[in-house]
Amino acid sequence: MPYFKTLDDLEPAGKYVLVRLDLNLPLQEGQVADLTRLERSLPTLKELAAKKAKVIVMAHLGRPKGWNRTFTLAPIAEALKKAMVPTPVFFCKESQGLHVKEAIDHLKEGEILLLENIRFVKGEEDNDPAFAKEMATWANVYINDAFSTAHRAHVSTEGVAHLLPSYAGRLMEQELKTLERVLEYPEAPMMAIVGGAKVSTKLPLLKNLLPKVDFLVIGGAMANTFLAAKGYDVGASLYEPDLMETSLELMKGEKVLLPVDVVVAESLEDPKNHQHREISSIGPTEKIFDIGPATIAYILKTMQRCHTLLWNGPLGVFEVPPFDYGTNAVAQGVARLTAEGALLSIAGGGDTVAALNHAGVLNDFSYVSTAGGAFLEWLEGKPLPGVKALEGMA
Repeated sequence: MPYFKTLDDLEPAGKYVLVRLDLNLPLQEGQVADLTRLERSLPTLKELAAKKAKVIVMAHLGRPKGWNRTFTLAPIAEALKKAMVPTPVFFCKESQGLHVKEAIDHLKEGEILLLENIRFVKGEEDNDPAFAKEMATWANVYINDAFSTAHRAHVSTEGVAHLLPSYAGRLMEQELKTLERVLEYPEAPMMAIVGGAKVSTKLPLLKNLLPKVDFLVIGGAMANTFLAAKGYDVGASLYEPDLMETSLELMKGEKVLLPVDVVVAESLEDPKNHQHREISSIGPTEKIFDIGPATIAYILKTMQRCHTLLWNGPLGVFEVPPFDYGTNAVAQGVARLTAEGALLSIAGGGDTVAALNHAGVLNDFSYVSTAGGAFLEWLEGKPLPGVKALEGMA
């Protein structure tokens, strides 16, 4: 892993410190519905405040495409104030211009200022050099603690990092070290579980992971394409005929583990009429919505031989019971092996986080990344602009 500076290399006392966080939190009726991402940002903020920095926080919410009241960070500011008590937290209703500079100038040591949604500024997503120069006047140093946005070359994630001494925050540091451990120096044997709807969306990931792992479990609807490539009739299930040949190529070497039995129904609208099927006996009008008990046992038995696990994507339609059973059972098995100290378990991706939370094991894995696109692109082996910018300042 390339070298980058962390908070261990910074003496922040008295300095204006510009921090990019991931505070893209779900809201319901104007209230924060899930504090996970905010809570993961607190170690960096608490450390900086305790060391008497003057902290300016930038974050985004959604994709507003300019000013939009729906995407204001005001509710998140209130949640941050409660989480940081007794540290003073202020909210600036602007994210560019004179009012921002005035609010920053009023900051005292150990205080925090959260700016309004940084994506309200047009130049942010364009990585506008003029906005980057303005942003650089706000602070003495820059910290990126939002790995989840590191795949975006925006002003707040990449542009300003070239204009100020730049550091990785504690969450960014943890994400990068964890992923390096899994992808570059895993303790073998290693298993990867990859689920999802389509092979086409996960093809770069599969190609990058295959040489690194000992076992690659394919789940979700994307497994149907692999099954069809092996000559099985998948009934009315979703699959991609044009990727059957590619799937056959990926299965060379016998690392790929596919379902040996499945749970089917004719429709998600009528989940009670589900049936267990061997993969050789799927009816013409039936659709595969989950893995079966023999497949669950097969995965867990193989997993017991492993020391490292990487998980991205559910194994079935976990949002609709009873098709959550397969994902739940395997996730709970991972949690047990992790608790026993037998397995280092890493998971990430939006659907994956939701599935593990549904299974009640979100906090029982060794590490779960809340990053979506950035996590996936890192696993695909792509360079992330936000990380590259930190390396350039090392």
